[in-house]
Amino acid sequence: MVRVTRGNLASTLTVAGQFQPYQQVDLHAKVSGYIRHINVDIGDRVYAGQVIATLEVPELNAQLAGAQAEVRHSQSEINRAKSQVAGAKSSHAALHDAYMRLAQAAQQRPGLIAQQELDDALAKDQNSEASVDVAKAALEATEEQLGVSSADKQRVQALSDYSVVTAPFSGVITKRYADTGSLIQAGTASNTQAMPVVQLAQSDMLRLRMPVPEADVPYIEDGGTVQVKVQATGKDFTGKVIRFARALDPTTRTMITEVDVANPTLELSPGMYAEAIISLQQRKSVLTLPIQAVVQGDSQSYVLALDSSNHVQKKIVTLGVQGADKVEITSGLTEGQLVIVSAQANYQVGQPVSPKFESVSMPSEVGGK
Repeated sequence: MVRVTRGNLASTLTVAGQFQPYQQVDLHAKVSGYIRHINVDIGDRVYAGQVIATLEVPELNAQLAGAQAEVRHSQSEINRAKSQVAGAKSSHAALHDAYMRLAQAAQQRPGLIAQQELDDALAKDQNSEASVDVAKAALEATEEQLGVSSADKQRVQALSDYSVVTAPFSGVITKRYADTGSLIQAGTASNTQAMPVVQLAQSDMLRLRMPVPEADVPYIEDGGTVQVKVQATGKDFTGKVIRFARALDPTTRTMITEVDVANPTLELSPGMYAEAIISLQQRKSVLTLPIQAVVQGDSQSYVLALDSSNHVQKKIVTLGVQGADKVEITSGLTEGQLVIVSAQANYQVGQPVSPKFESVSMPSEVGGK
């Protein structure tokens, strides 16, 4: 026999979760070639930017040498074009000065200089000026060609740099697909035949993924408390809900929920299972009863309570949040009422009983009179 009491209650959900790497990727080469060196093996810890493998791509080296030579050729052409511009400017200056002197003399002493000679000097002056413009245009074209050559060199250089495969983030090598001498195809497209070099996983931070049933999805929220027990290591810790999918898997009718778990010593391994207890609903100062005191009928729940004269009565109750060992009573009972905890089938409505209080954790039957 127990009394209806007020207390705080929290419902929980116990699910099996699995640890996943925080991020994981298969590393491909962006150019085709043979592996000259592979510097890592499974289980190796690597850091961001570390060289994983180096490819041998002879034709790419030849292309890079050709692109570099084209850049040097363009630079030489620019120097030659600059010299031509300088020569054209000097020639134009000399011819322009000669024409100006003749024109000044003809103006001061009309008839001294023949008109034909003035016309020839003017034509040479204008022609030399046009030569300067031509030389400048040739210089601009050569500079543009240098830009084209430099861009091509950068393209080939970038491809050459791709012959060195580096780690995009710090982590652990979990798979090695190739060895020295293996031919690696360029992984520039979704090509299933392109073999990756290694698989890299970030394991110093793990994601604990838990499937939450559809009925409990409305109670999942960011920052929710999660008690985690890892049976493989015997460790327990408390985490918080960091993210959830906000969509149900149509096959399992569950929603993936994640907790981030720091793993600096790599004590936990991806693929391990853990028992997760997720806190769902929190209720404060509500009417509660032990779960075993509630009888589930065909369409409703009820309890066997005692009236003021200690006779058994059947009380229809409405249930709220259900905790590990207690349940919330939202209607049907009042605080302090006496309720039979167990063996309800031994009692009849209207039967007088002698109340005997027992521990809630170990309820005993109440004998009738």
